[in-house]
Amino acid sequence: MSFQLRAAGLVRSFRIGRTVIPVLRGISLEISVGDAVFLCGASGAGKTTLLYTLAGLETPEAGTVAFEGQSLYGIGSDRLARLRNARMGFVFQSYFLLPELTALENVLIPAMIGGRSARPRAIELLARVGLAERADHLPAEMSGGEQQRVAIARALINDPAIVFADEPTGNLDSHTGEAIIEILLGVAKTDGRTLVVVTHDEHLARRGDRLLRIEDGQLAA
Repeated sequence: MSFQLRAAGLVRSFRIGRTVIPVLRGISLEISVGDAVFLCGASGAGKTTLLYTLAGLETPEAGTVAFEGQSLYGIGSDRLARLRNARMGFVFQSYFLLPELTALENVLIPAMIGGRSARPRAIELLARVGLAERADHLPAEMSGGEQQRVAIARALINDPAIVFADEPTGNLDSHTGEAIIEILLGVAKTDGRTLVVVTHDEHLARRGDRLLRIEDGQLAA
């Protein structure tokens, strides 16, 4: 079996005044190429912190993360940023679309950061998520579900090996949220991408290949 992502002994805590709050308490896991993994747990359980640590966005206090055999926290910030841009896609709860840019321009941002011209692919991806006719619309002219579909297209523009999604349905009604998960699972399966999704909704989480439940900073047995 080919493991794309390995984490060992992850420890992370936050300090509020003089109080230290443990968030990750020695988590280890392995994710295979093409897996659709859902991280579930109550608010404050540590699932978003775990996602960010796996994605190279938050440095752990202890432990290691290896992506495609390469240590994420041993390569320097510049190389890590380039790796994230080239090999990882990100979808967040709040969309994070630039309000002054059209849907098409928002999708193109990661490609532009990587120095690539990708307009035809951006148009193709918008069509794939059902927004072919909304390419020239601003975020304010779109619904929440449409904005999240733009964010998914943006996450795919650089043809990432893995897509991380943090509560991608958190701001959406249940029907729209189901549609967003369907799109994420569809593109992951069709393209053979690995998918790691944080959600508090176990009904949605059961749609993936694996459900990992986090309780008090540890993976539940």
